[in-house]
Amino acid sequence: MFKIGDLVTRKSYNNDVVFKIIDIKDDVYYLKGVNVRLCADSDYDDLVGYTEEAEEENDDFFLNTSKYQSLDRSEYFYLPGKVLHIDSDRDYLDKCLKFYKKNKAKAYGIYEEENKVSANILNYLELYNPDILVITGHDAYYRKRKDRNKYKNSTNFINSVKEARKYEKSHEKLIIIAGACQSDYEELIKAGANFASSPKRINIHALDPAIIATAVSFSDRTKDIDLINILNQTKYGSEGMGGIITPGTMYVGYPRE
Repeated sequence: MFKIGDLVTRKSYNNDVVFKIIDIKDDVYYLKGVNVRLCADSDYDDLVGYTEEAEEENDDFFLNTSKYQSLDRSEYFYLPGKVLHIDSDRDYLDKCLKFYKKNKAKAYGIYEEENKVSANILNYLELYNPDILVITGHDAYYRKRKDRNKYKNSTNFINSVKEARKYEKSHEKLIIIAGACQSDYEELIKAGANFASSPKRINIHALDPAIIATAVSFSDRTKDIDLINILNQTKYGSEGMGGIITPGTMYVGYPRE
């Protein structure tokens, strides 16, 4: 018998994702991906215990930010862009904040449920005045639904992006990264996001939004970002994340002390 906190995989999905059991009600097991931004439920018979340590393939990933810089560190100093990361999942938010810290990116984190972000986002933007805004959490695409409501949380992400664009209309002055697993990529871009998930309606890694935010943070403000290179830093590349070409957010100064 499994209990809350156990790690499991699902036989019906070829054991492709490691989950943590977060709740059990009426013999239904509620699951959350350890590394993938995915929530699911399952019957007991479909679950397999995961005895090895959960994969942490990207948790300790050090982003090579030097590839976004072209000047000599011995002579110049750098002021990377500031990140505000809003996440509806505390565990994933903690993972991302750990990632920012490891890569020496200046970032602030806020835990907020998806349906509450749009109402509060202007206050957060005024308080933190970020260069880069991340809005993420959980989402899902229901392919079999015939109505227009095929997404679990994409509408919430879209509304939040639209509200953020009321604060700053320029895609160059505020870089927005929005969406989660299987989100409505096209509508998020239309709403004003610079980067969004998911072009192929696939799941994304918990750290993918943070990886992009960090790469943009260390990209030179006077030059356009290397879009393909940045997307390739994420777990599933352009199938999971996409975006538009904009300048970076890092100031470069001289001389270094």
